[in-house]
Amino acid sequence: MGDKRDIVWFEEVDKNDVGLVGGKGANLGELSRSDFPIPYGFIITSHAYFAFIEKAGLAKKIGDFLAMVNFDNPKELQEASHNIRDLFYRSELSQELTRKIILFYHDLLAKEKKYLNRRATLLSIGVQQLTTVFKEPYVAVRSSATAEDLPNASFAGQQETFLNIRGEAQLLQKIRECWASLFTERAIFYRHQQGFDSFKVGIAAIVQRMVQSEEAGVAFSVDPTTNDASKIVIEAIYGLGEYIVQGRITPDHYLVDKHTFTILGKQVVPQKIKYVKSKGENKSVSVSSQERSRQKLTDEEILKVAFLTKDIESHYYYPQDIEWAIEGDRVFVVQSRPITTIQKLEQRTSNKEQKEEEFLTHKSKFLILTGSPASPGIGTGPVQIIHSAREIEQIKKGDILVAPQTNPDYVPAMKKASGIVTEKGGRTSHAAIVSRELGIPAVVGAENAIKLLRNSVIITVDGATGEIFRGGRSEEAKTQESRVKGEEKHKRLKTLTKVYVNLAEPERAAETAKQDVDGVGLLRAEFMMAEIGIHPKEFIRRKKSEVFVRKLAHELLRFVKPFHPRPVIYRASDLKTNEYKNLVGGKTYEASEENPMLGFRGAFRYVTDPQVFKLELEALKLIWNMDYSNLHLMIPFVRRPWELVKIKGILDQYEFTKKEDFKLYMMVEVPAAALELEEFLKVGVDGVSVGTNDLTMLLLGVDRDNEHVAHLYDERSSVVLSVLEHIAKICNKYGVTSSVCGQAVSDYPDFVEKLIGFGISSVSVNPDAIERTREQIYQIEHERFRRRKIKNEKLTA
Repeated sequence: MGDKRDIVWFEEVDKNDVGLVGGKGANLGELSRSDFPIPYGFIITSHAYFAFIEKAGLAKKIGDFLAMVNFDNPKELQEASHNIRDLFYRSELSQELTRKIILFYHDLLAKEKKYLNRRATLLSIGVQQLTTVFKEPYVAVRSSATAEDLPNASFAGQQETFLNIRGEAQLLQKIRECWASLFTERAIFYRHQQGFDSFKVGIAAIVQRMVQSEEAGVAFSVDPTTNDASKIVIEAIYGLGEYIVQGRITPDHYLVDKHTFTILGKQVVPQKIKYVKSKGENKSVSVSSQERSRQKLTDEEILKVAFLTKDIESHYYYPQDIEWAIEGDRVFVVQSRPITTIQKLEQRTSNKEQKEEEFLTHKSKFLILTGSPASPGIGTGPVQIIHSAREIEQIKKGDILVAPQTNPDYVPAMKKASGIVTEKGGRTSHAAIVSRELGIPAVVGAENAIKLLRNSVIITVDGATGEIFRGGRSEEAKTQESRVKGEEKHKRLKTLTKVYVNLAEPERAAETAKQDVDGVGLLRAEFMMAEIGIHPKEFIRRKKSEVFVRKLAHELLRFVKPFHPRPVIYRASDLKTNEYKNLVGGKTYEASEENPMLGFRGAFRYVTDPQVFKLELEALKLIWNMDYSNLHLMIPFVRRPWELVKIKGILDQYEFTKKEDFKLYMMVEVPAAALELEEFLKVGVDGVSVGTNDLTMLLLGVDRDNEHVAHLYDERSSVVLSVLEHIAKICNKYGVTSSVCGQAVSDYPDFVEKLIGFGISSVSVNPDAIERTREQIYQIEHERFRRRKIKNEKLTA
């Protein structure tokens, strides 16, 4: 029947409890259980919300209002939203729930002290510096929708947050307002667009001790504008964090290298106002002239935020968007959520392409102003300036939306725009996040945009550079651009070293297949497993194995079909025990391990407990039965040769070894497999793929996710390079292919040059690195051929 708890403390839930406490609440519970510095609190659950709806008889009334709405008409949305929220305001909480909320509220500070005592013991810090005792504490009340912050959808700012709430009556009122915010016009519109059923989406109310921040901001564990996974982006303002999310203030912008924690760049922006608690109220006050132009965070604080961001990403195994706040000398994480806007970005790699792009897109234009690049792409259209969400009806399809800043109420208009320009806000503001999600070019923090731009004037917005030009592309330029792009599409560079792509998400397969790529060198199973969401053994227990097989085969087909006849190399599931545990039912089947990286995973798991591996083989067999013979298999984390012997025996059961075109590959991640590679190749495989991430960690004895030693991690170190050279040499001796698929191939051009010198037969890179890697390999091979030719000519002269 589901979890029926009405109210819970943070540590009583974790990331698996989204249905009960919503995405935000589940993440706060997960982080508090993992001893991250979270302002303590409790959550009124979605079960309490649904019980409130039922007892007050609101479901039918809400349904009637929604049934009459034209979702494309802002006025009708506004009216329906007003009427529905009024139902919440006029309905009373039950006496039992009211009593529980008040008890939890008055127990908050005592519970927080216990929580902080536990953290202080672990971290050797004093509790007295972490909390201030009030009789009735100030709290923040935050909404947490049960469909919120999913990996494929962003509910950025759609429900309400209330800051500095104090006292029983005010708290109870804000909880009802929080619930009612599930039916703001922006939230109704977004659910309609995404196909979410309003009656299946619940909402929880988070009550969290208020942090009176001197500085606050947002951090991304990858650069959200470029998808650069080696960078951490931090944005900071003075005061409470609401103004940065709303985009009312253009923040400082800091860029940090995720591996070395070197501060790569700083953009310091003067701040005139800040949002603070003053005399019991939230107020906008002036920033002193001494502080106004200062860097918001010290370098030490920048690194503190960066370390936390990296740690949280490592905990979730997924890029994160966190909100943080600094109170005294403590950095608190206010919330964390998956980044929902990671997408394939068009690369501008060679100088030739860049010059053509500049000529074609900037011809007949004049630079008007610049801001911060927020969402890449180029959009052209007539300017339409609006000053508030009440004016969104003025935006027509194809307009360039220009505003002081945006908030979630602007989303219906943003969807129509061909480009977005805001005067305020940074790359983590609402305008930036939503623009990236919608795929609309955007420039934020463009000061005086409203003054310099005029309605109906045609402009072009370049979201990758932050530039705004007068005019649009001429028909001549559009025709020429089309011709050049057509020529470039058919101009495939031929290289001896093959270029494959690493993929995990089915949504990216079809578009990536259009690029100049020789196939999929590493198709990760883990993302597909996570999408299915249930532990494979749970399917077996329920006697639903065929459901899992069909689901996995369906996902595999989305890769195999667009790439056919190019090879797609599927790496069998390499989830570690702690990752398998996160799937539904996982805790039943997975043991707790002190070091999952070196634990029950990879080839050894398949041969000692082959049930799940056999389900994967059934899915592969289904694809082959559809006449897609370009799907092959790679075995990860192979430790000993006998594991390969047993795996080939399992493959015999499914007759894969009898298929003439079927290829079996092994991954070399364990040093023993690299140093004794000949023994493995004698067993018989068609190729080897080197996972430099794990191999480097194991060779150097370094955990790249451990902030204390991560700076020692380097795939380009001499020992790693010598092992890679050895692998290439042995593979060439036995006539099998060798490939390198780790992150280093995408990150370091000099690394690729060394691999080619070793005789590696292919590399496998991230989608955004395909074009530049192909171009680089072409240049390297061309230069090597030229030198060889000159040498031969000298010898024969």
